[in-house]
Amino acid sequence: MLDPQLLRDKMDSVATLLKQRGFNFDATLFKKLEEQRKKLQIATQNLQNDRNLRSKEVGLAKARGEDIEPMRNEVNTISAELEKTKHKLEHILGEIETISLTLPNIPHDSVPIGQDETENVELKRWGDITRFDFTPKSHDELGEALGELDFDLASKITGSRFVVMKNNLARLHRALIHFMLDVHTREHHYQEIYVPYIVNAQSAQATGQLPKLEQDLFKLTGEQNYYLIPTAEVPVTNTVRDCILPEESLPLHYVCHSPCFRSEAGSYGRDTKGMIRQHQFEKVELVSITTPEHSFDALESLTHHAEIILQKLQLPYRVVTLCTGDMGASAAKTYDLEVWLPSQNTFREISSCSNMMSFQARRLKARYRDSKTQHIELVHTLNGSALAVGRTLVAIMENYQDNEGNIRIPRILQPYLNGQTLIELRKS
Repeated sequence: MLDPQLLRDKMDSVATLLKQRGFNFDATLFKKLEEQRKKLQIATQNLQNDRNLRSKEVGLAKARGEDIEPMRNEVNTISAELEKTKHKLEHILGEIETISLTLPNIPHDSVPIGQDETENVELKRWGDITRFDFTPKSHDELGEALGELDFDLASKITGSRFVVMKNNLARLHRALIHFMLDVHTREHHYQEIYVPYIVNAQSAQATGQLPKLEQDLFKLTGEQNYYLIPTAEVPVTNTVRDCILPEESLPLHYVCHSPCFRSEAGSYGRDTKGMIRQHQFEKVELVSITTPEHSFDALESLTHHAEIILQKLQLPYRVVTLCTGDMGASAAKTYDLEVWLPSQNTFREISSCSNMMSFQARRLKARYRDSKTQHIELVHTLNGSALAVGRTLVAIMENYQDNEGNIRIPRILQPYLNGQTLIELRKS
């Protein structure tokens, strides 16, 4: 959520900045609501003061033995008017909050201005693009030939955009999770955390999934207002909700493995085949909670830590800065890591690393006490995938395939698989 004072003081500037994100902020309507709010707040305060003064006068008149009925009627009239004014004020505040909850974050000054992914800016590439002397197969072709990726079985069990993994690929998938957690905890010193895979509406709203992204969530039926998590970012970031942290406890760096559940609303026809865009997938997520002056350094570190995973797996990738029109609503700045997929002859996203600055913290009421001034300030929150496990498996299958359909296992993962070096296509 944006700073309400910023909205009031620099409404037109905010509208201009949000327009860079492709968001049309109706500043005229917001100004009108703000004017009504100010008038109603002043009226409410005046009526409260008037009622308090008249109530004291009633008490004094009663002590003197005077007839207080006319005065009491006057107090009742003021009270009734006060209730009506309060009700109007609550309605206006509700309208302002509804608008505020739909507003995206303001992009950082360093973010390139653009409308969509075609205007993202490539920062660097790492590794040599994998070349073959044969036509490379897609991961779904490889997996089905091995008999270890079964999309038809998953469709029978549940529906489209799910997969059943078996034997070697299931073990390789599990090995990737353990490998990523080990690197981030042992080498990068993140705290490992385990969280619920179901969150309440308050948690989803605090990190920005509600109300704007509700169509992308799986909502559970029942008495509780529960949602399946779309990413571990939601429950992990909510661990600091309604907290005032001592400054010396910051930064906090968490790593969390979890399944993720997304309805992928609006993505029909995109990546419907294979494992690139599924309703259920695994992810190892990094979350950082910092003071404002350190958050952009933290973004660079977090992104580098995600890159390290790809480097250790010897997977070619590139880093891009997302333009204003391609960022997620809560982000002030985002780097995407895109891994090379030979079957598509292009780079595909495997991680997004974002600094939300104080945007989430304001909803979370996540704060810290400045050790020098003792003032209470908002923290900054960051998160990034390190990495999306299914897409990493896809990248390994495609980049490590041979002309017979076998898949070599990256050297770094072999200890997690008892020294196994190859997933071999069994010849009939």
